[in-house]
Amino acid sequence: MHIAWTSFLLALVVITIVPGPDFVLVTSSAVRGVRMGVLAACGVVTGLLVHAVLATVGLSALVVAFPAALVAVKAIGAAYLAYMGFVALRSARNSVPVADSATGTGSVFVRGLLCDLLNPKVMLTFLSLIPQAMDPTAPPLPQAVLLSAVTVGVFAVFWTIVVPLASRLAALLNRPRVRPVFERVCGTALIGMAASVLAI
Repeated sequence: MHIAWTSFLLALVVITIVPGPDFVLVTSSAVRGVRMGVLAACGVVTGLLVHAVLATVGLSALVVAFPAALVAVKAIGAAYLAYMGFVALRSARNSVPVADSATGTGSVFVRGLLCDLLNPKVMLTFLSLIPQAMDPTAPPLPQAVLLSAVTVGVFAVFWTIVVPLASRLAALLNRPRVRPVFERVCGTALIGMAASVLAI
């Protein structure tokens, strides 16, 4: 079995480090505390696992094969990103930073899960990146499982680096004059990404 590891890993690293909705959500959560960042990252990784399973068993390809289903996924994903963006813009008007309390920790995980799960770009990444690296002469299922596991693992390692780094900026970004600007940037970015999802 000759998997194209070099090209696969290079492409995966580029995809991982390019900021997207997941990055915005995780970093904005991490500045509220490491715990919040970890919960958001765990939600994102869980979403990746779901995408990996769906791609491996062929359900993602089935969705792409039916234009109406793909349009529905895009619309739901874009609507959710836009919703998170407007929530961030609304919180920018609130001068009191959101506290890292026990309440709302579950919702942070769910937001991370939904942000990744409803992002059609993630689904299309699995469908385009993994097949290109597979050996056409070898059984496809073991390769798909292995490559999907590596993809999820690389993203998980990335978040273990991002969350502590983002949390170190908490003191700066939670300042009364800085936090509204940060929230506006995050909100605007999410709304812009919602528009880009529809343009896929």
